[in-house]
Amino acid sequence: MSANVTIKSAEEAMTKAVEHAIHEFAAVRTGKASPALVENIDVLVQSYGSHMKLKQLAMISTPEARTIRIEPFDPSTLKDIERAINESKLGLNPAVEGKLVRLHIPELSTERRQQLVKTIKQMGEEARVRVRSARRDALETLKKQEKDGEITEDDLRRGEKEVQNITDKKIGEIDQHLASKEKELMTV
Repeated sequence: MSANVTIKSAEEAMTKAVEHAIHEFAAVRTGKASPALVENIDVLVQSYGSHMKLKQLAMISTPEARTIRIEPFDPSTLKDIERAINESKLGLNPAVEGKLVRLHIPELSTERRQQLVKTIKQMGEEARVRVRSARRDALETLKKQEKDGEITEDDLRRGEKEVQNITDKKIGEIDQHLASKEKELMTV
């Protein structure tokens, strides 16, 4: 394996860490409605006998700033969807209206907003740790390749520098997404 392949795989791992962080940030509830808030809820569908994501079972929309509308493709899954939302950690109460479910998103208190900011900062730190872990793995692989004679010492130094540049870029992306989510949470 060459240094370029090692660097490329490290960059892919770091990119996945950033994407995971963005996905996690999207699931944190702010004061406004967003389909991302509920689309990944696991729903045990009794009639199908399996678990499915809510986005696979229903059309999710936000007709108003504080309302999420969930319209199941199959009306027989309505009760399963309602149960899954009640069992989720979101603390939302679904209102069944005919063949659809409405979720009203309440205003967040200042204390709750600060608690959510702590949560996303923790998520951000976990993402940074994943990026640093990918960097560590890449550097170890590069050093092993140099020791085994697969790459030169110059390739090792260049590779280390490139991996560090990618790491700095990815951590910057995480920080940027974290800052925008924090601003979104603290906006009343």
